[in-house]
Amino acid sequence: MMASSYNAKEDDGHHPGASGPGGAAANSKKPDNTAFKQQRLPAWQPILTAGTVLPAFFVIGLIFIPIGIGLYVTSNNIKEFEIDYTGIDMSSPCFNCSQNFSWNSTTPCKCYLPFSLDQPFESNVFMYYGLSNFYQNHRRYVKSRDDSQLNGDSSSLKSPSKECEPYRESSDKKPIAPCGAIANSMFNDTLVLYYIDPNGTRTEIPLVDKGIAWWTDKHVKFRNPGGSNANLTASFQGTSKPVNWNKPVYELSTDPENNGFINEDFIVWMRTAALPTFRKLYRIIQRKNSMTPTLPQGDYTLEVTYNYPVRSFEGRKRMILSTISWMGGKNPFLGIAYITVGSVCFFLGVVLLIIHHKHGNRSSADIPN
Repeated sequence: MMASSYNAKEDDGHHPGASGPGGAAANSKKPDNTAFKQQRLPAWQPILTAGTVLPAFFVIGLIFIPIGIGLYVTSNNIKEFEIDYTGIDMSSPCFNCSQNFSWNSTTPCKCYLPFSLDQPFESNVFMYYGLSNFYQNHRRYVKSRDDSQLNGDSSSLKSPSKECEPYRESSDKKPIAPCGAIANSMFNDTLVLYYIDPNGTRTEIPLVDKGIAWWTDKHVKFRNPGGSNANLTASFQGTSKPVNWNKPVYELSTDPENNGFINEDFIVWMRTAALPTFRKLYRIIQRKNSMTPTLPQGDYTLEVTYNYPVRSFEGRKRMILSTISWMGGKNPFLGIAYITVGSVCFFLGVVLLIIHHKHGNRSSADIPN
């Protein structure tokens, strides 16, 4: 590769501070005669030629295309099933629940959605809940939380941050724990999965509710007041539950290691999504042994305790079952992007090679004036 360079020699002989006519120093706005200010520092500038550009295009294409194919095939091998249970259509089993339910409902509404898996799901299966048209990235929504309170600080528990307004205090002037709009809108549908045996027997699929949150969130960012072994009922005494919650934070789970601020469903929800359509991990279905699939092919029923209204903001709710690979969940975009970039580079390389072959050997005498 050819390159041009510049030397830093001061070849004009003029130095700052030189005397002008009459021996007086010349007052000038001209920058000092230095290599830096006069832009004479040594520089290296590549000169692009056909011998350097064409191999670069072909190398990029030959590297990116196989990588993209590998990523795309890996993504397609991930099994995924999705079912919408919003209840918009009158034929939906959840239609009555979606019409009648509101935040203030005291009686839970249940609906049952039958579905079938055309192929078995191997290894661990991850169950997600998905929401659409829910803007968790709104600036005021994202700021509406008190991280000190969530970290177990006793003073913030009794006096939450003003960022939590209007979900900072209850109507009886008690501090809300956890405060803020994010916690107040926590997803609270209950999903239960059943497998229907060929003889018609319904068997509940065990769902694991631990290990769904980030380790740093579980052990660093979120802590209960009073320590891990504290009596949560006493620790949260004098506080009020969020407005839209049916029970206080210290009753989220019967497991003391998954209750209060360290409840993993709560932690997962508090990590806000960047886009209005998102999914969050709800449960894990662990594989029992290598001889049988985690979810065999056949009929299933999803039992939904419909607690989370979405019709007010024209949202949608769905349940997703998915396996994962070394690259995560199903997402063909990265593979498509690699294939596209590699193909474009390879195509440009071919086009430039043809142009160079036809016109690259022309001398200056062949170029018309």
